[in-house]
Amino acid sequence: MPHPLLFIDVDGPLNPFRAGPSDLEGYTVHRMRPTGWESPARPLDVWLNPDHGEELLALPYELVWATTWEDEANTMIGPVLGLPELPVVKLPGVLDARHGLFFKTPVLAEYAQGRPFAWIDDGITERDRVWLARNHIADVLPHRIDPAVGLWEKDFDLLADWPPALAAVDFPR
Repeated sequence: MPHPLLFIDVDGPLNPFRAGPSDLEGYTVHRMRPTGWESPARPLDVWLNPDHGEELLALPYELVWATTWEDEANTMIGPVLGLPELPVVKLPGVLDARHGLFFKTPVLAEYAQGRPFAWIDDGITERDRVWLARNHIADVLPHRIDPAVGLWEKDFDLLADWPPALAAVDFPR
């Protein structure tokens, strides 16, 4: 019986890039050079909490990367967190904010193909929530993560408890 999907963004939820280093207890900095990083002379500082991998794996979801890091999430972020290789949503090369939506919103709904999903991202707005409620046939939990804070215990608790009835449902693949 497949679990609901959990779409995971990197920057914001896993890498609280707007936080100050003194706010990041439990995080370690990793210097990375993802494709497209503007400064070839200086690597990108990515703050990651290695406990998040185990916490994500403990959730009742099929984990999927939904990040502009795309495949590099598997080669750069996943190993630091202890995550296995995860499926990756291929995002459009041209960002299309149709109807004021976050560019990922319709792409994730299409990828889910009617399966229920939760989504953690710092770019989610109320407009995205409304669009998903009107256009996705299954339950969905778009959960905005503050990029100055990142994932906290309360976020993992919300994801673990949402929605309780899904655990007993058999979803088509």
